[in-house]
Amino acid sequence: MTAPRVVVLLPCYNEEAAIGATIAGFRAALPDAAIYVYDNNSSDRTVEVARAAGAIVRQEPQQGKGRVVRRMFADVDADVYVMADGDATYDAAAAPALVARLLDEQLDMVVGARESEIEEAYRRGHRTGNLLLTGLLAWIFGRSFSDILSGYRVFSRRFVKSFPILSTGFEIETEISVHALELRMPVAEVTTKYGARPEGSASKLSTYRDGFRILNTILVLSRIERPVLFFGAIGALLALLGVILAVPLILTYAQTGLVPRLPTAVLVTGLMILASLCLFTGLILDTVVRGRREVRRLAYLAFPAPGQDA
Repeated sequence: MTAPRVVVLLPCYNEEAAIGATIAGFRAALPDAAIYVYDNNSSDRTVEVARAAGAIVRQEPQQGKGRVVRRMFADVDADVYVMADGDATYDAAAAPALVARLLDEQLDMVVGARESEIEEAYRRGHRTGNLLLTGLLAWIFGRSFSDILSGYRVFSRRFVKSFPILSTGFEIETEISVHALELRMPVAEVTTKYGARPEGSASKLSTYRDGFRILNTILVLSRIERPVLFFGAIGALLALLGVILAVPLILTYAQTGLVPRLPTAVLVTGLMILASLCLFTGLILDTVVRGRREVRRLAYLAFPAPGQDA
């Protein structure tokens, strides 16, 4: 019987004011875990403070949280990965319970869903955007989490080592959620406290810019993972437009036997051809996606379930 190796991963960018408290919190909650801080070109003393707090500090020169997470997942080897932000907003004391649930139920991901009574901790714009994006994700993929943008997550080794990260920025959490949903991994969600940033620490998240990037990521992933739905919707809109334009032509032809508006008839024909092409494109790509999903599933199954080796 061996205890699972647990690591804490903290992506950071200019978190001098908060990283020390973040490391101390996770050190107290998980005293046997190695704590890694991946600095993303900070211009303040984040690196010095993290090293002084006892963390293992590494650098990722390519800017963007998605790039940092990709580097962390590739470099660090462990059985259980606890990922959080370095801004001291997530409840480090909840980490043991999240890890225990992952191991006890042999899950691949446990999401720390944020709950805050402090308005400054979770701004209304961020909260509204999260609800809208979460609802859109649930509509496209059939099921979702209550907080798809939470950065507080616990992963199994087989999740981390089978996840081909493509995101570059804050949309990484959305890609993580879709990966788990598409491979139908056993996951769970636990409500955790979410606090305000300490004085001197500023959020790097832009409500509108990053919100649109996350929305774009959802649409791109729907095109990749749900081609029948994506291209079928486009085809249905084209077909609907074609039918609307064709109705007057059909009525005129029924009354007179003539088609006086030939350009409209040509347009209707083109729209219906494009609609058919969209439908068959979705069907063909769906077969391709199924093969890719099977390959990813096999890569995922190459690793044991969490807790099996313990």
